[in-house]
Amino acid sequence: MGTRAAAPIRTAVVGFGVSGKVFHTPLIAANPEFSLDVIVTAQPERAAEAARRHPQARIVGTPQELFALASELDLVILGTPPHTHFGLAATAIAHGLHVVVDKPFVPTSALGEELISRAADGGVQLTVFQNRRWDADFLSLQKILDGGALGEVSSFESRFEWWRPEGFGNWRDTVSLSDGGGILHDLGAHLIDQAIQLFGPVERSYGETANRGPHPDAADTEAFVSLLHASGVRSRLWMNGMAAQAGARFHVLGSKAGYTKWGLDGQEPALAAGLPPSDPGYGMEPQERWGLLGVEGATSAIPAERGGYPQFYVQLAAALRGHGPLPVDPAGPLEVLKVIEGIHARV
Repeated sequence: MGTRAAAPIRTAVVGFGVSGKVFHTPLIAANPEFSLDVIVTAQPERAAEAARRHPQARIVGTPQELFALASELDLVILGTPPHTHFGLAATAIAHGLHVVVDKPFVPTSALGEELISRAADGGVQLTVFQNRRWDADFLSLQKILDGGALGEVSSFESRFEWWRPEGFGNWRDTVSLSDGGGILHDLGAHLIDQAIQLFGPVERSYGETANRGPHPDAADTEAFVSLLHASGVRSRLWMNGMAAQAGARFHVLGSKAGYTKWGLDGQEPALAAGLPPSDPGYGMEPQERWGLLGVEGATSAIPAERGGYPQFYVQLAAALRGHGPLPVDPAGPLEVLKVIEGIHARV
């Protein structure tokens, strides 16, 4: 069903793990264009926490209970493991509901194409939560590239690494590759997406994956990807949950200068700690973590742009009301899936 112009967009969030609790429900609750009406979680402890944090929402235990309320909703947000995304999204579309799917989008590009087709046929909007397009460091790098300070870029290195030898402690530790598991599916969905956003379509790709985690039958826990963009830029991307020391978040080389940035975006830990997106300090990077621009021996710290995860839902509200494009066209995440599939087929 369509949204009503004068009323909040009536929203349900499926899942109250990290995705639902840390990202989606705080961002929805902070945006007056939406009302948080339903939260779905089968775990009693999470249900109690959801009720405490969001007393206005109805807490239900199953997707079936959610879809029984479809006539009272406009939008469903899926913060569940990737192997559930297709079925839940397809059911939401069949009920005439708009859908936000967390990344990884779906396990295969064929399923992604099917969902996009069903949404178009059903006259509803489908988008993917590629929130790291609004990381402070990514926005900062975009601005530097647009300003031309680097000259002609030849090499882009991007890393998302941390030290977590015990594993994630959630579905990421055990979900199989066929169900959308593995760090290449999970973090690769972000890093490859960012590279394509910055430097355009991929002509050739190469990758390496390995499982060095505590679950020997699980999918990959570390990955390296090399992309040759049609623009001529070479992207080299690292993902690793077993990195005792992390490399630079970004290292970009151009004909005039380079840019190096250390440390991960701070919005996720800020949201996890309960900082509301409306706080003046939300999304602000401390000066000691600003990236360095210049040449060897002559670099300067560049003030970071403010991180903007709330912008995803600002843009989504506008799109659902007919006032602009979706924050993320699902064709982008679909292209990322095809790159990931090509890499997995060759490793």
